Amino acid sequence: MDAVPRIDHYRHTAADLGEKLIRPSLAELHDELDKEPFEDGYANGEEGTPAGEATATYTPDSKGVVKFGWIKGVLVRCMLNIWGVMLFIRLSWIVGQWFFCLFYFFFLSGGAYYLISRSLGPEFGGAIGLIFAFANAVAVAMYVVGFAETVVELLKENGTLMVDEMNDIRIIGAITVVILLGISVAGMEWEAKAQIVLLVILILAIGDFVIGTFIPLDSKKPKGFFGYKAEIFMENFGPDFRQEETFFSVFAIFFPAATGILAGANISGDLAYAYIKKELNLICVLKFRFSLLMTFFMIVSTLGSCVVRDATGNINNTIVTELTNCTTAACKLNYDFSSCQAGCQYGLMNNFQVMSMVSGFAPLISAGIFSATLSSALASLVSAPKIFQALCKDNIYPGFQMFAKGYGKNNEPLRGYLLTFLIALGFILIAELNVIAPIISNFFLASYALINFSVFHASLAKSPGWRPAFKYYNMWISLVGAILCCIVMFVINWWAALLTYVIVLGLYIYVTYKKPDVNWGSSTQALTYLNALQHSIRLSGVEDHVKNFRPQCLIMTGAPNARPALLHLVHAFTKNVGLMICGHIHMGPRRQAMKELSTDLAKYQRWLIKNKMKAFYAPVHAEDLRDGGQYLMQAAGLGRMRPNTLVVGFKKNWRQVDMRDVETYINLFHQSPLNLADQRLLDASTQFQKKQGKSNIDVWWLFDDGGLTLLIPYLLTTKKKWKDCKIRVFIGGKINRIDHDRRAMATLLSKFRIDFSDIMVLGDINTKPKKENIAGFEEMIEPFRLHEDDKEQEVADKMKEDEPWRITDNELELYKTKTYRQIRLNELLKEHSSTANIIVMSLPVARKGAVSSALYMAWLEALSKDLPPILLVRGNHQSVLTFYS
Repeated sequence: MDAVPRIDHYRHTAADLGEKLIRPSLAELHDELDKEPFEDGYANGEEGTPAGEATATYTPDSKGVVKFGWIKGVLVRCMLNIWGVMLFIRLSWIVGQWFFCLFYFFFLSGGAYYLISRSLGPEFGGAIGLIFAFANAVAVAMYVVGFAETVVELLKENGTLMVDEMNDIRIIGAITVVILLGISVAGMEWEAKAQIVLLVILILAIGDFVIGTFIPLDSKKPKGFFGYKAEIFMENFGPDFRQEETFFSVFAIFFPAATGILAGANISGDLAYAYIKKELNLICVLKFRFSLLMTFFMIVSTLGSCVVRDATGNINNTIVTELTNCTTAACKLNYDFSSCQAGCQYGLMNNFQVMSMVSGFAPLISAGIFSATLSSALASLVSAPKIFQALCKDNIYPGFQMFAKGYGKNNEPLRGYLLTFLIALGFILIAELNVIAPIISNFFLASYALINFSVFHASLAKSPGWRPAFKYYNMWISLVGAILCCIVMFVINWWAALLTYVIVLGLYIYVTYKKPDVNWGSSTQALTYLNALQHSIRLSGVEDHVKNFRPQCLIMTGAPNARPALLHLVHAFTKNVGLMICGHIHMGPRRQAMKELSTDLAKYQRWLIKNKMKAFYAPVHAEDLRDGGQYLMQAAGLGRMRPNTLVVGFKKNWRQVDMRDVETYINLFHQSPLNLADQRLLDASTQFQKKQGKSNIDVWWLFDDGGLTLLIPYLLTTKKKWKDCKIRVFIGGKINRIDHDRRAMATLLSKFRIDFSDIMVLGDINTKPKKENIAGFEEMIEPFRLHEDDKEQEVADKMKEDEPWRITDNELELYKTKTYRQIRLNELLKEHSSTANIIVMSLPVARKGAVSSALYMAWLEALSKDLPPILLVRGNHQSVLTFYS
């Protein structure tokens, strides 16, 4: 038989255990177990406790950290919370309103912060975590008020009120919560010991009540207790709502009695790991819940069968002669209580201490009430800070980080205790149990709605990690449960429900905006993946259409943070519109490059997210830039989500580097089937990160490339940082047709629905440039010329073969007109666009192999020299703009 070691030193933080509550993987369990030492020589394969005899005890570790097993940590807490204040001092009143309605109340379930946050993610988890912690803090007030109410009733019976009923409840409640705070601060171990004692008293009190129902003394009949009578059962079975009470208002008061089912889960950080599974089993297996709720059924049935709704307490109300107009159950049992039906002091509807009256020994019931109220208050006083501490540790709301700090060997959230104490004290001052209970119901219902929705959402996401073991589980029942919780919230109190939703939505928006750096494997992540997968596959079957064109850019950034201007400019017109992929080519020894590639993949994708860049990072390994560029263009993207635009930075140092690198650089343009954008922006590293102000985006549309040169400036102006910029359009034309060309261009832009501030037709674009500018160009290219006319033919041919990038005399003469055009364009750009924020213009492209690399780079240098940032664009002559929607 396989041996299993005892896990006596297995320790977890609240956050660790919260994640394990969902479902730890086998690998995680093995990894964690391997880290911890085993006792009693069971390590290294030695025989340990047989599998069927695994130990059920847990001892503190060497540091004295106390962990609780399933009895102290789960069973006791759940029983004390469910058998709480409502059982003893409000159940009789609810039975009086409508006995049968209780049967609807017992089919309720609970939840906890971790189950929501780790399922739905930090957005919903953080919001409901705050509400759930607050609800537990208010629950402290409810239980303490229940205790104080009972004490005041005892004082009334003895005529020893301090001030009046309401203020006495406040005074006693305040003193009580201070004492409970002291017990809680003393540590979880003391609190757990107190819970055991209180549970024993509680069980004895319930037994005392049951015994009392079989002792129908005559002295109790005037107070409405007659023993088990069919007449009373039938009368109480029907509804008799009073004082504007309804089914749902009564439900709101009773509902907190059902919120204790996860009292153990709320302190999961203090449970021994070996018992986490037991906690889940106790929650999921109906036997446990059924055994607890059977107590409610028994007491409800007993009260509904033994006690009438109204009684005077006066023994003189015994019926001596038969009354013809009295048809109540009391009349049939020879008592006429009709005289006080509107204001009786006894009976189910009027006396909150009915269980004491029915019991065999009333003081024991009082002790049971004290036990129930104080134990529940103590459990909630511990639960609220623990939940809040777990939330604060997740750092979803940085402002609450101070409450994450724990003290002592058990990491007690003392600051959370103080905050819970103050909240509870504030609600204790209300001093009315029937007012506090509906507030709690509203918050708990919101929590349970999200618990149910979490289960549904996990199923909807179809995550392989979601494997519910419950045989009769159905995702649609969970969804119905969530919807019903939301509906009941509105029916109970529409404005409170609306306020709760507004709070949850506000917190959700805040967390969504802040994007906390957490990874919980939530169903939200799983559903996002599923939706992305389904839509990507669906999109693959859709043909391209000009109406739906959007720039999908592959940017040759290298490390994304190395070229901020390039990154921010492209992001300005692709954000929420198109795809953006940052390509990074790793060169060098393969083994070293592959290690860097693996590290950089996570590092730079995280950097993009942190800097709010909606982009992907795509690294590849290649021998050189040319191969790497080809790999990226072939492999980047997925399906229809593939780049259609290549963006590269201008190679400013082209005159200082090996010209073979320049050849590779230029070949990227020719080998790409993509649209091309080439920009000289590295000097403006932060320019595109700030608001651009009221300036111009100058568009020099010199070639009809399908409209990409116009589309990119338009997309820029749709962004917040660029919205105040105006588009000015420059086109080439003839002097005698300037007005005609301007009107034609204005008509075209209007059809494209692109706003512009001005159109300028350049009639002198083909004028010869200035001599000094021509001389400057010749000086720039001089080191790269071949000067074959001054060399022997054989030497010149050999030199041209070895250095194909050199500029020949013949080439320079052949392309003189094009050279002059670039120089002249630079002159015009300086004249008209020197103050623009950015210049977008058509990129001159030469046929592959026809123009040497040095001459082409010289053209680009001459064109962009001494100008604001310039974006050179060349479409592939396929339309990206359309006249129609």
